[in-house]
Amino acid sequence: MPDEQFDPKTVCTTLVKRGLLSPDKAKEILVKQPAIKKKLEKQRGGPQKRSVSGNNSVTIVDVIASMKLGRKDGQPGMLDEDAVFQVLAQEWNIPYRKLDPLQLDLNLVTTTIPRNFAMKHLVLPIGIKDGYVTVATPTPPNLEVLDDITRVTNLKVKTIISSKTDVIKLINEFFGFKRSIAAAEDMFAGPSVEIGNLEQYVRLKSTDEIQSTDHHIVNAVNHLLLYAFDQRASDIHIEPKRDEVMVRMRIDGVLHTVYKLPKKVHNPIVSRIKTLSRLNIAEKRRPQDGRIKTDKGGVEVEIRISTVPVAFGEKVVMRVMDPDILFQDLEGLGFSATDLSRYDQFINMPHGIVLVCGPTGSGKSTTLYSTLRQLSTPENNVITVEDPIEMIHEDFNQIGVQPAIDVTFANILRTILRQDPDIIMVGEMRDLETARNAVQAALTGHLVLSTLHTNDAPSSITRLLDLGIPAFLLQATLVGILAQRLVRKICKYCAESFEIDTAELQRMGLEVGKKGHVALKRGKGCMKCRHTGYRGRTGIFEVLPYTEGLKKMTTAKTDVEKLKVRAREEGMFTLRESAVKKLLDGVTTYQEVLRVTWEQL
Repeated sequence: MPDEQFDPKTVCTTLVKRGLLSPDKAKEILVKQPAIKKKLEKQRGGPQKRSVSGNNSVTIVDVIASMKLGRKDGQPGMLDEDAVFQVLAQEWNIPYRKLDPLQLDLNLVTTTIPRNFAMKHLVLPIGIKDGYVTVATPTPPNLEVLDDITRVTNLKVKTIISSKTDVIKLINEFFGFKRSIAAAEDMFAGPSVEIGNLEQYVRLKSTDEIQSTDHHIVNAVNHLLLYAFDQRASDIHIEPKRDEVMVRMRIDGVLHTVYKLPKKVHNPIVSRIKTLSRLNIAEKRRPQDGRIKTDKGGVEVEIRISTVPVAFGEKVVMRVMDPDILFQDLEGLGFSATDLSRYDQFINMPHGIVLVCGPTGSGKSTTLYSTLRQLSTPENNVITVEDPIEMIHEDFNQIGVQPAIDVTFANILRTILRQDPDIIMVGEMRDLETARNAVQAALTGHLVLSTLHTNDAPSSITRLLDLGIPAFLLQATLVGILAQRLVRKICKYCAESFEIDTAELQRMGLEVGKKGHVALKRGKGCMKCRHTGYRGRTGIFEVLPYTEGLKKMTTAKTDVEKLKVRAREEGMFTLRESAVKKLLDGVTTYQEVLRVTWEQL
C-alpha cells in the first residue's frame, strides 16, 4: 500500500476531524504507534504469514484496530478496521462497502483477474454491470493497476473501498476454494472407512495452512466448514440437482444460496464428509446419520451429519452444534422475568414432567441443554435419552437411541430407572409406550424433561391424552409446559426508531394494547448484519404451570380452547403476547412477530 495514504498523523487527524477519535487519544496512538507496529510485524513474521501478500504490511490502521478503542461518536462497537476504512473512504471520496461473501459470485471473483495479480495489488472483483467491473480494495489503486485490469477484462473499472483483512481473506478463500473444486472436478477418491466410534476429532486447517499440495477435496470441504463457522451458519445443505450442486447455509433461521458447484464434485465431497463422520461411503440408497467433532476458534464444535437419497443423488445436511449457543444461561435465552420465575419453579421440582414444545428449529434443544447444565451438579445423576445425541457433554450420561438393535426410547426408559437417576431427559415423547414410561419415571420420584411437537402449551395436554395417557396420571405427574419459537433480533449496529399507527398494526392482525402512534425499532441494514437489519435470534415463550384449575379441567373429553381460556385467566402470556413485548422493547420487528406467530392470528 502507498505509504502516503496511511501516514499515521494524517489518518489520526482524519479520525479526529470525523468525530471518531479525541485529540488526546490521537496523541496517545502516535506515541505508542512505533512499539505496537513492531509487535504486530513480529506476529506476522512467520513464513506462512509473509507469503499471504506482499502488500500486507502493518499500517497505522492495523495499529489502531489492535488497540480496541471505543468510538467517540457514541455509535456501538469499537474503532475497528472497518470503522477506520469507512472514514478514510469518505476522505478519499470513494464509496465504502463491507464485503458480504454470500453476495459474491464465485466464478466472477475467480475468473476476472489472476489470483497473483489480485493478491499483489489487493484488488478483488465483486461485480460486472453496464460495461464496468467493480473492484474492492483497501486503498485507491494507482492508474497503472486500473489500466492493467481494463486491458485484461476489456471493461472500465469502478473502485470501492473495503477493509484490508476482508480483501485478503476473500482472495484466499475464493481462489483457494475455486482451485480445489476445479482440480477435483475430474477426480474421485473413495477410501474405505471403518464404522466405529460415535465421533472422531478433526482439526480443520486455517486458510493460511491449506496448501496446493493437499488433497483438493479435503481443501474444498475444509473451506465449506470454515466458511460456515465464519458466517454463523447453523446448517449447511449440499443438494444435488440435475446439472449442478447447490450449497446453501442457514443463517439466523434463513437459508442463503452460497455456491453452485459442478456436478462431478458431488460424489467426492459427499464421500469426504462421510469419511469424516464415520459413515459407510458405499451405502448410497439408505439415509445415514453421523457426526464430526472439530475446532472453531479454540472451542470444540460438533457437526451432525444427515444424508438422504434424493432424485439426483445424496443430499447432505450438516448441523453445526455450537456449545456457545446450546449451553447458555437461562437468563440469556429471552425469558421475561415472570416466565423465567415460573420455569425455574418447574425445573426445581423434586419430581414430575416438564414439557418443552415447538416445531423443529424453535430452540427446544438449546432450552433443554441449558436447563440440564444448570441442574447438573455433583449431587445429581442426569441421564438423557436422545435420537440422536445432539451435543455431547461430559456432565450428563447420554444414551443414543438405536432402533435397529431395539434400543428405543421406551426400552431405555425402563432400563435407566435402575440406573439411580435424579433427572431424566427424554428426547421426544412420540408414542404411547414412551409417554407411559416417562409418566412411570415421574411417579417414582424423578424429574423428567421432554419435548412434544405442538403449536402451543395448552395443546400439549390434549396431545398426551390423545396418545393414550389417562387423565388421572397426567394430573399426578405433569408440572408445567413451555412452548417456544425463535425470532430474529434487530441488529444493534444499525437499529433506528420510527413511529407507526397502532391502527395499521391492527389491520395486519397485530394488537399491541395501545392506541395512537407507537415507537418501534427496525434495522436499517449495515455491514455487520449483511444489510438484513437482523443479527442473532432470541426466544419467545409461553409458560404454562399445570395448576389445580387446569387439572380439574383435564378429562378424556377436554376442550383445548377452554384450556387456553383458563390458562390466560391464570396469567399465561401467549407466544404472540411474548413476541409483542419484544416488539415494544425494541428487540424485534413487527414483520418477525407476524412471521413467527402466524398460527395465532
